[in-house]
Amino acid sequence: MPSIDDFNKLDIRVGEIIKVEVFENARKPAYKLWLDFGPEIGIKKSSAQITKCYEVNELIGKQVLGVVNFPPRQIADFMSEVLVLGVYAEQGVVLVQPNQKVNKGDKLG
Repeated sequence: MPSIDDFNKLDIRVGEIIKVEVFENARKPAYKLWLDFGPEIGIKKSSAQITKCYEVNELIGKQVLGVVNFPPRQIADFMSEVLVLGVYAEQGVVLVQPNQKVNKGDKLG
């Protein structure tokens, strides 16, 4: 069973989606996301299978939570640098978001 120390190793931060593209080369429907995590971390990329619940134009400006200290992962022809967090719901993957506007890079605590 994981411990609280294991959980504390995760660096989960708030990022703002600044660019979105349809990920044409993904095996499953997905988007390429560019997220701004503020001056300390900067802009990072992620692949996200969230096409059932979100359209490209509604994602820009959304704040989401992402794990920023996992190693980068090659997905088809795209390097995913962060893991954007979502909930596997009946309607598809729903992004985990703060319910108030916060600073980019703020850490989940």
